[in-house]
Amino acid sequence: MTAGTTELSAGALYYPDVAATRFYVGALAKLSVLQYFVAEAAVIGAWAGEEPYSRRTGFISDLGALACGEFDGRDVCSPAHLLMNASFVVQGLGMMIGAILLGSALLCCAARPGVPVRRGRVPGRVPGRAPGRARWAAGGVAAGAARLLTGTAGAGTIIVGLVPEDTGSAWHVAGALMYFAAGALALLVLGWLWLRQTPLGWLILACGAVALAALIAGGLTGMHVPEPGTLERLMGYPITVGIAAAGLVTAQRVRQERTLRRAS
Repeated sequence: MTAGTTELSAGALYYPDVAATRFYVGALAKLSVLQYFVAEAAVIGAWAGEEPYSRRTGFISDLGALACGEFDGRDVCSPAHLLMNASFVVQGLGMMIGAILLGSALLCCAARPGVPVRRGRVPGRVPGRAPGRARWAAGGVAAGAARLLTGTAGAGTIIVGLVPEDTGSAWHVAGALMYFAAGALALLVLGWLWLRQTPLGWLILACGAVALAALIAGGLTGMHVPEPGTLERLMGYPITVGIAAAGLVTAQRVRQERTLRRAS
């Protein structure tokens, strides 16, 4: 093997077909998590408890409780609980589908518009300041971790939707912890991966940091704070926003590549 061949092998990187339909579907699946905010607002509007529901003091899971009555000292009555629980499931499915369809190689370059791509998974040398093989491998590991954590968080919120809080099952708490913990970590990993690739990398990283900090605060206080609803939403809302931002970045990248191909 010649020195020139060795140099080429060291710089040869594999890029996915960014314009693939599966990636567009995966990106839209992540964007679909935003439906949660619409569903939550509708369910809060239908609240029938003795006191109006407050996002500051009411727990999110109260909106999905099946029966009206007292639960853990709180007056709970959510006639639109089916809508809330369906929203949890849809949100989780969107996260899991996105995690499955958006491959690790795609996540490594989705936020880097300047990276040339190839049709199919064929090797190509990146001109200029291409990342080394070690850096690319590290990015692949980070992307794989982000996918696994996103899928885990999605599975958690599906469990929350299928097992409401007043069923008496510990699976509801387990599902919520899966969503909060894995979701926050997924955003931290993905934000770190995209930090130098897109301004939204900072937003995604910040969302993960806020969610994780709120989760730790909730664990240390046992949620016995003046505004538990606010604290819980600081755990959950940033995850939804961060996942949607990741879907937006990827969808824009896929659309850009498709537009370039149609024009060529």
